[in-house]
Amino acid sequence: MADTDSGRSFKRRDQLLEMEQVVRKWWDENHVFNADAHEQLPKEGEKFFGTFPFPYMNGYLHLGHAFSLSKLEFAAAYHRLRGANVLLPFGFHCTGMPIKASADKLRREIEKFGNPPVFPSMEAEEVIDEPEPTSNEGNNPDKFKGKKSKAASKIGRETYQWEIMRSYGLSDSEIATFQDPVQWLRFFPPLAVEDLKAFGLGADWRRSFITTDINPFFDKFVRWQMRKLKSFGKIVKDLRYTIYSPLDGQPCADHDRASGEGVIPQEYTLIKMEVVPPFPPKFAHLEGKKVYLAAATLRPETMYGQTNSWVLPDGKYGAFEINESEVFILTERAARNLAFQRLSRVHETVTCLVDLTGQDLIGLPLRSPLSFNEIIYCLPMLSVLTDKGTGIVTSVPSDSPDDFMALQDLKAKAPFRAKFGVKDEWVLPFEVIPIISHPEFGDKSAEKICTDLKIKSQNEREKLDAAKKVIYKGGFYEGTMIAGEYAGMRVQDAKNLIKNKLLDLNQAVVYSEPEKKSWREAAEECLANMNLYSDETRHGFEHTLSWLNQWACSRSFGLGSRIPWDEAFLVESLSDSTIYMAYYTVCHLLQKGDLFGVDTSAVKPEQLTDDVWDYLFLSGPEPKSSDISLTLLKKMRQEFEYWYPLDLRVSGKDLIQNHLTFCIYNHTALFPKKHWPRGFRGNGHIMLNSEKMSKSTGNFRTLKQAIEEFSADATRFSLADAGDGMDDANFVFETANAAILRLTKERAWMEEVLAAESTLRVGPPSIYADRVFANEMNFAIKMTEKNYSDYLFREALKTGFYDLQAARDEYRFSCGSSGMNRDLLWRFMDIQTRLIAPICPHYSEYVWKKLLKKEGFVIKAGWPEAENPDLTLQKANRYLQESITNFRKLLLKQASGGSKKGSNNKASIQSKPTIGLIFVNEQYDGWKRECLNILRDKFDSQNRKFASDQEILQALQQSAVGQEGNFKQIQKLCMPFLRFKKDEVMILGIQALDLKLSFGEIEVLQENLELIKRQIGLDHLEILSATDSGAVIKAGRHASLLKQTPPSPGSPTAIFLTKDGYRMKYDQSFSSMCRLQGYRMKFDQCLVPNIYGNMPDKTMQRSLHGLVEGQHMLGLSHAVFHTEISFRI
Repeated sequence: MADTDSGRSFKRRDQLLEMEQVVRKWWDENHVFNADAHEQLPKEGEKFFGTFPFPYMNGYLHLGHAFSLSKLEFAAAYHRLRGANVLLPFGFHCTGMPIKASADKLRREIEKFGNPPVFPSMEAEEVIDEPEPTSNEGNNPDKFKGKKSKAASKIGRETYQWEIMRSYGLSDSEIATFQDPVQWLRFFPPLAVEDLKAFGLGADWRRSFITTDINPFFDKFVRWQMRKLKSFGKIVKDLRYTIYSPLDGQPCADHDRASGEGVIPQEYTLIKMEVVPPFPPKFAHLEGKKVYLAAATLRPETMYGQTNSWVLPDGKYGAFEINESEVFILTERAARNLAFQRLSRVHETVTCLVDLTGQDLIGLPLRSPLSFNEIIYCLPMLSVLTDKGTGIVTSVPSDSPDDFMALQDLKAKAPFRAKFGVKDEWVLPFEVIPIISHPEFGDKSAEKICTDLKIKSQNEREKLDAAKKVIYKGGFYEGTMIAGEYAGMRVQDAKNLIKNKLLDLNQAVVYSEPEKKSWREAAEECLANMNLYSDETRHGFEHTLSWLNQWACSRSFGLGSRIPWDEAFLVESLSDSTIYMAYYTVCHLLQKGDLFGVDTSAVKPEQLTDDVWDYLFLSGPEPKSSDISLTLLKKMRQEFEYWYPLDLRVSGKDLIQNHLTFCIYNHTALFPKKHWPRGFRGNGHIMLNSEKMSKSTGNFRTLKQAIEEFSADATRFSLADAGDGMDDANFVFETANAAILRLTKERAWMEEVLAAESTLRVGPPSIYADRVFANEMNFAIKMTEKNYSDYLFREALKTGFYDLQAARDEYRFSCGSSGMNRDLLWRFMDIQTRLIAPICPHYSEYVWKKLLKKEGFVIKAGWPEAENPDLTLQKANRYLQESITNFRKLLLKQASGGSKKGSNNKASIQSKPTIGLIFVNEQYDGWKRECLNILRDKFDSQNRKFASDQEILQALQQSAVGQEGNFKQIQKLCMPFLRFKKDEVMILGIQALDLKLSFGEIEVLQENLELIKRQIGLDHLEILSATDSGAVIKAGRHASLLKQTPPSPGSPTAIFLTKDGYRMKYDQSFSSMCRLQGYRMKFDQCLVPNIYGNMPDKTMQRSLHGLVEGQHMLGLSHAVFHTEISFRI
């Protein structure tokens, strides 16, 4: 199929690619994905407007993009199939720092190493992500093959921008042109359009555009947005915490970073732990100043329980000037961060007065805020991180497992104390101070959990991390303060009160600006009314709203639109991508389908004044001063009013904490409630074959590569199968290869059926298999509709393809000699083609037109109609199929058990059982009936709970069954059944306690007698009632099996007999029974039909000692010789 290394044929894959090319031509010629507003505003469900965060154009689109995008594409295709007017636009993001940074890096490389550059010898010998064409790929410009030499694998090895560009398949002369950032904008977006068209994306390409001021129309839109936000008081010039790039001298927003996207400023409270004089000699230069160890904490409410502070013994620290009188001891990294937060004597400048190590700090006496200990000491801890916080940690062993174990180690190990020069009086007198009552672990929670988990030292990192997670979460959200002035208050309520007290008393420092409450309330209201499709997504938004209060919306480096009131600054990359969904609604009328906004034949950019935008998007008055025709203005406003609000935005989960939340904030700030977004759907990232997607390892596919390797529809099939939730999904190459086979084989089968139309059975469904198949199709339609509606595309693939295919295959076999019904097959092909259309549209469209000869396009054909499925019939068929499976397993087990190693194979074949007796008991009776009645009486259906086992046992003891004898023996008999049925109720519901099934088991098995025989390979089969004593006699000496495994409702018992060694014996007692039934016995001749194959009649005559004369014998419909036959197994 698509694996070049396997040597397999690509014929089937190429067949799909050819079909896709034909179908795309049909679509293009008929503009099937173009969507225009109707004159009347849509009612619920009549339109669908969905968007995807436009991808950043610094390279090719890859499968990561395709995975998230596929969720929107499948949803849009489903709504289009249902008859909705669907708009799926697609733009391209070029705003921000990465493109400009890459272009500048390329320019510096050329200046340093020449054009084309000659890199230093070590790097020149290495191959980084160099494309290697294979036999079937030809010159594939974006085929990544990660080959890294040993040197290249070393941490810190620089990857040159020229090498990255070369990996895209560009020539040296082409690469040189990318020194100009604009070249990136011109080169990558058109290629992305081609890849997405090949993918089958149902986009209205008239509405595509790129961002930045290169596109004058979008630039005008962004400037209007900024001015509007400023006029509403949403943009101010101020200081705030942000990720900052000193190299560029500006904020570095999420999408501007080469790595670390999603990282946000972490707000710590810096506890000022005062060093108590006299100072040691190394601190002589600090005399006369207030010197503090600055300990960073996220839990200021725990400061009551401090027993010491921690430092890394060999860590590098320093004494840094904060102002004229105060000095903080911390790491240089932390001091540098503080300097950019105006916590240094000289703004943005670090001033170190003394270089120190952790060993220099050990033993310092400290006076720490809120601590019940007047003096505590600085002690060594080997797990302190100097690249996080300040490198100074305050110790609260009551509620920190790490602190507790480190303190215990110091107390218990004198050699450990001696190693770092720790005096006993710095450690031994200090005990755990209870400060918080934990609901599960009490008031010394760290000690309790360390004991429970059997943690022996501070080096058991994995156990300590797990303990910390449990203690911190429970203590913060459910704990109660039991120390300090806020004792009795919930911890999460006390935290900010205690933090504010520390700040007010100048015992701690932190920078924080509260946001305007009204804006957040509007965002929360919008969120509450949105469909987010998972609790995890909702929790992500709620968490982001809880901390997000500011964002740097401008910078001075990169690409983008200018801040309209200060052109020295640019709008940063997340701020110009929050309401561009509104721009999609009018883009095609402004830019006339031109990606770059060059076509100004309809409107000139300078005509787009603020009053025009207000009229279009904010229901403003007609712009009297505008020279744009009123007809066009009304048309654009109609487009916006028709399509808004946004119905669905699909994105990776990493954008919840920035872009998607900004989208909510900006919509609530600018638009009325009726235009607030309706739904966001988050998803996880994608892995390839269970491994992280990575260019460097070669485990990477661009979208173009995937399409060429598997075809578009097989790629889409595997994307749908990869997963739907917030967990990372898995794109499996074998799934894509299997899809190639499945789709091409299905097409071939349909062609065969259509060619053999004259041989098919006609007329309405007439046999059991017909009814079941028709019912399964109804089920597939209903369940797939629900799955698509819930955006569960993996489940939709299962119910709309896998399950439906299985139902068709079962039908083909079940019909047997009766043959398949033509009308049912025609309906199946129609249904299958529609249900798979959102996921595999090219295949479905081709089948729809070429094979089924249908009018119009399948993508707009409407959802197939279905009657309400017959649940009883489905249960009956499931019972039948499961019974056949169980019979087959039992038969195989019995047959294999009869053959021994080295035995004659022919003999084994001759002894294979070919006669079956299936015993059915359609209703529970006796003690089982009593047990079921008790369970039904003791079940709370509203809460789906049973009474206690003790109460059920008491009811059993008081029942008629319980009074029959030794209750211990009765209990031993009944309890396993009671437990089994209780578990079954939790899965199947209260119906599991019914005394009989909702259908007749004997009737179902009898109606499918020939199918069962054919499926398990029997010559003769009887369906018998276990309650019929006459039928039980037919089991002969195997009747004991019915006692060992008695049949019960839903579980028939089968007995299989062989004809090998067949003989008949006269059984006096059986003959007597026959006489009692009024049958005359003859012994002179054999008149029994030879149903046992090639057995000679003479053999039968010699073996047969009795013959029943008459038309019926023991309930059989014709005279057979089971009366007195005994079989040797």
